[in-house]
Amino acid sequence: MAKKSQPKSLWAKLKTNKLVYNLLLIAAVMLALAVAAHLLMQVATRHGARRVVPDFSGITLKDAERLAKRHDLELHINDSLFVPAYEGGIILDQLPEGGVEVKPGRTVYITINSFRQKMVPVPFVAGRSLRQAKNMLEIAGLEIEELVYRTDMATNYVLEQYYDRQPILAESKVEAEMGSGITLYVGVEPSENHTFVPQVVGLSLHDAKGRLWESGLNVGKVIYEEGINLLNQKEARVYAQSNPAEQALSLGAAVDLMLTLDMERVKKVRTEAEKMAREAAEERIRIEREMADSLARVELEGMAAPAEGEAEETEDDFFE
Repeated sequence: MAKKSQPKSLWAKLKTNKLVYNLLLIAAVMLALAVAAHLLMQVATRHGARRVVPDFSGITLKDAERLAKRHDLELHINDSLFVPAYEGGIILDQLPEGGVEVKPGRTVYITINSFRQKMVPVPFVAGRSLRQAKNMLEIAGLEIEELVYRTDMATNYVLEQYYDRQPILAESKVEAEMGSGITLYVGVEPSENHTFVPQVVGLSLHDAKGRLWESGLNVGKVIYEEGINLLNQKEARVYAQSNPAEQALSLGAAVDLMLTLDMERVKKVRTEAEKMAREAAEERIRIEREMADSLARVELEGMAAPAEGEAEETEDDFFE
């Protein structure tokens, strides 16, 4: 009796169809490669692995490097400041901040405290305009300590300069710590001894100082709201000034500044301050124009009066 033939399996059937078999084989190989690539990528990027960034602030760079290594993180010195209250080499700030979760191998950017402030040469600015002198000092990494006005025909031109009460001459080779202030003696004619307060609400302290100095004014008291320190001062903005914009002051007068980190508050007060400044400027220009027109009329009347008198005298002389 003949045996019944066993039915072929699906795999056997597929193998008899070369085209389908090869296509399935290619698909299987591609799938296997994709899975292997995915697994390798997961391992390479350490997918799912997380590290909590330590708080590096207040410790030395050497200790921070050891701590970063234990947490599989990299450190990069992004900036340096000189804060006398801290020791040199101490970490002042970091990004990301401590407590943030990141992937292993993440770079943490840090700001360290310099061991001493950088020394820079003091440029000779006497004989230049106040604006030029301010720009030269800023480029050198310095600023204006005080503007002292003296009677002179060269209004708003620097007559002398002093650093640490010592005169700076053209041949002087004096260096000062970066950020130091230079006292400038500036000329002014008595008839021109006035200026108008600029609008500085919303500006950083650096920019507000620049506006005041360019207007021939000094920076008075700088009042910081609670929460502002040496590390976040650059983010603070002026929210109030002791003298409103467009107010007339004598050259060399001081304007106090109040700063905050509350940007919403700054936005509101800045809008109002700019509106008031525009209105005050328009009113000042209107008054100046009216005064100019009035003086012009008086001058014209003064020129016309003698001419009429002369005409009358000529007629009298003719009849005589």
